[in-house]
Amino acid sequence: MGQKPPRLTPTSRPRIAAIDIYRSAKIYIDQHGDQAALQAAMQADGLLDAGDMDGSAVWLKIVKAVEVLQATEPDGVTH
Repeated sequence: MGQKPPRLTPTSRPRIAAIDIYRSAKIYIDQHGDQAALQAAMQADGLLDAGDMDGSAVWLKIVKAVEVLQATEPDGVTH
């Protein structure tokens, strides 16, 4: 029998860099426009329903990043 994959513990979870969260948010904005935050939230909810807490947490970070990016004007002014 083969070896089991290593068990992830709270301290061994892969950490997603903020730049990757913002890149994902930008892609979602490009794909979904004004609906990007809603679509990302739906991804988070689907993963939560499936029991994937870590995946849901990542998508919630993407939701927040989408909101930040959409609140910033092209000239860098936040409103």
